[in-house]
Amino acid sequence: MELNISRRRMIAGSLAAGAAVSAFTIPRFARAAEFNYKFGSSMAANHPSTLRNEEAFNRIREESGGRVDIQSFPGGALGSDIDMVSQVRSGAMHFMYLPQAHLSSMDPRGALHSVPFAFKDYDTVWSAMDGELGAYLRTIYTKVGLHAFEKASDHGFMHMTTRSKPINTPEDMKGLKVRASVVPLYVSLFRSLGAAPAAIPFPELYVALQTRVVDAQNNPLQLLEIAKLYEVQSFCSLTGHTWEGYYNCANAKVWAALPPAMQAIVSKNINAATLAARDDLAKFNVSVEASLKAKGMTFNRPEQAPFRTSLQKAGFYKEWKDKFGPEAWSVLEKSVGGLA
Repeated sequence: MELNISRRRMIAGSLAAGAAVSAFTIPRFARAAEFNYKFGSSMAANHPSTLRNEEAFNRIREESGGRVDIQSFPGGALGSDIDMVSQVRSGAMHFMYLPQAHLSSMDPRGALHSVPFAFKDYDTVWSAMDGELGAYLRTIYTKVGLHAFEKASDHGFMHMTTRSKPINTPEDMKGLKVRASVVPLYVSLFRSLGAAPAAIPFPELYVALQTRVVDAQNNPLQLLEIAKLYEVQSFCSLTGHTWEGYYNCANAKVWAALPPAMQAIVSKNINAATLAARDDLAKFNVSVEASLKAKGMTFNRPEQAPFRTSLQKAGFYKEWKDKFGPEAWSVLEKSVGGLA
């Protein structure tokens, strides 16, 4: 997706800072950087997380006196999320913007926060992710050779979109060809509701919908706008069935080798960028539904209770409680309340 200045301004909403990346000039220093890193993301170049991280990387160059240079490669330029996490763990790449649920490919507990209908609103999300649940998830990153920065990014509450019919009840999911992230919990979720999930990386989603490899998908509203999915989907059902987030993370050995003073500069700026992107998306989400309606999407708001009941009857919660283990499930329920 090609980026231009007007697109940046639209995506960042009312925050002029969201479009300010284009105004930055990368400082020119007398000597080459001592620490040169690659940062990969599957998010588009015009996504708030990309823009804010690029701001952070410029500040890191400045504050480190040119010693630390982090180059950004958005839009899946370095591969799919699964490809990139493998590269970061091996040290072939150094940093990435990692979907939290993709951690489950290494440890099932990595998708703990993605349990359907766990979070009722954003107050619950940030209380948990900035508190005990987030701290617990970051210990899992450490165990698989990654360093996760302290603040989780917002991806958003996931909603169903379809080409031919809205989703009103669990019955509407039966037999539906739906794209799922390459995450076992999401595949299990849709199978438990009777759908036919296909694991497709996000950069391939538009074409998969356009060519009817799948007829439905689930993502936050902001991605329907940014990735122009409204061009290949007609209905948006505001199911809000799960919340998803990302962590900026680094190869643990690469991170440990960075001097403490440089670590402090990197952490400060990346965490600040994450909080700024949270605010960007919160403001953008206020207007995005109206924007999508103007582009022809039809919205409906299904009741969540029947979907949760269907999952309980299908044994979904029991299955994943067993997979996560009692300790992890206890941390989750302590943060969000009873689930199973």
